[in-house]
Amino acid sequence: MSGENLSTSTQQQTDALTNPGDEAPPGTVGTGEAICRDCAGTGRKGAERCPNCNGTGKVIRAVGGA
Repeated sequence: MSGENLSTSTQQQTDALTNPGDEAPPGTVGTGEAICRDCAGTGRKGAERCPNCNGTGKVIRAVGGA
């Protein structure tokens, strides 16, 4: 398996775990869950699933502020 294929595979897995509003993949050190600002945590925008959080009502944000 070449390094390029491994890198592409890892990126695809990361993309599958993140939502458009996430600042980092879940479990990343220095991050935590926050309520999605677009849907106020409901996971819905009108009758549709919120595109920012993918319907979860949560996004991953950096915490701290060093």
